[in-house]
Formats: sequence, C-alpha cells, structure tokens
Amino acid sequence: MMKIGELAKRRWLLDPNNSLLREEGLISAPERTEGNFRVYNEVALEKLAFIKNCRALDLTLNEIKRLISLQHSPSTPCEAVNEMIDMHLLVVESRIEDLQNLHGDLRKLRLKCGNARSVDQCGILGELSPRPQRSSTRI
Repeated sequence: MMKIGELAKRRWLLDPNNSLLREEGLISAPERTEGNFRVYNEVALEKLAFIKNCRALDLTLNEIKRLISLQHSPSTPCEAVNEMIDMHLLVVESRIEDLQNLHGDLRKLRLKCGNARSVDQCGILGELSPRPQRSSTRI
C-alpha cells in the first residue's frame, strides 16, 4: 500500500489528488486508513503507472480508457491497439507540422523589427496590429 503523499513524491500522476481519473472511471476510489489517508494497492499502482505512461505519450483519456478496456480482453487482436496508435501518430504529425509553420511565422515576424527601435516603431507590433480597411465606396 502507498499513501497519496508518497505517490505524489514519485510523480506517478501530475496531480494525484485530482478526482478526474476516478470520475472518468479509470481508477477506483482508493482505500482509506484509520487516519483517513488514501492508500493505493499494488493493482492500483500498476494502473496509475500505465496511465502515467499513456499521458506521457499525450494519449487522451478516451484513448486510455480504450486501451484499458482492451487490456481486459486479452484475446482481442492487437490491431485495435495498433490502429489507435497509428491514429495518434497522425494527430502528432499534424501538430508537428502546425508547430513548424508557427516556428516559421515567428521567425519571419522577428525579422520585422530591429533592436534599436522604440515600441511605437516596432515592426512586430505593427505587423500584428489590424490595418485600417479602405472602403471601396465613395461618399
């Protein structure tokens, strides 16, 4: 058995007091000692380690739920797990592409302003500020 404070020290979860994992049905409520401390048994600790590893891969709670569900069906073909990871890879690759585009945009934006300018002459702020729209109709 391990108390919640010991669990936090081991960083098994970002916030072990967070009831989100219980609310989502990923873990059961921990047992309580006579002093009302929460304690986790070995099965719960293994599940928490599994969840932590999944979160380190940025898997969503729904993906983690699905993987836990698949663990309880050991005869299920592994293809379901492979497909989930393949889909997650596509999401990550898309995010990487978005971040690379953001990186390029920020580098271009940085070139808009030299170091020896005042804020009212800042090319970055000028680029980010909305420009007045010209009306195509004449009064």
